[in-house]
Amino acid sequence: MMGQPVQPADPVPDTDFVGIQREPRFQELRKRHRSFVFPLAVIFLLWYFLYVLLADYAHEFMSIRVWGSINIGLLFGLLQFVTTFGITTWYVSYANRKLDPIATEIRAEIEGGATKGEAS
Repeated sequence: MMGQPVQPADPVPDTDFVGIQREPRFQELRKRHRSFVFPLAVIFLLWYFLYVLLADYAHEFMSIRVWGSINIGLLFGLLQFVTTFGITTWYVSYANRKLDPIATEIRAEIEGGATKGEAS
């Protein structure tokens, strides 16, 4: 009917999300995710701030020519992009191997596609 808002269907109306968060498999999923993401984020931020600080306070070092008009500052700047793509690729690989299988099991159980014993 025109003028009537469409109500989205709720695929899992009676799901206890708090209870799911307390389950050991969900806790393991969260632990694996955090143990990868947090250390890598800290390392990348340190690397980024090193670049910013060197660019601001070590002009002579960052101006050293490596080849033609390419200097260390430009190389470090480009390495920021390389690092970002590398981390993204690494995370996708990690998630595909370590996170997605558990997440798929949990989702199937929530949506009623499998019981606890069938998801393994």
